[in-house]
Amino acid sequence: MSLALYFDYVIFPILTIAVLLVFIRLVKGPNVVDRVIALDLIITIGIGFITVYSIRTKEAIFLDVAVILALIAFLGTIAFSFYLEKTNNDD
Repeated sequence: MSLALYFDYVIFPILTIAVLLVFIRLVKGPNVVDRVIALDLIITIGIGFITVYSIRTKEAIFLDVAVILALIAFLGTIAFSFYLEKTNNDD
């Protein structure tokens, strides 16, 4: 099996199923922390999509997009944890 078919028929469907399962967790929640973690995981899976697509098309510029998205997701997670720490210290 060629590498392109492996990406199309194995990796992309697995990533799609992962996004659907995490989206269910995002909607169901039970609390805000679970939803933020699910959103962070969806962004991480999106980075996986971008990376696989970059390898598939042999376009390295998409890897720069993935790195920028990873940095934005990291900063969002840090901001949320800072917010949680501030709200817990106020009680």
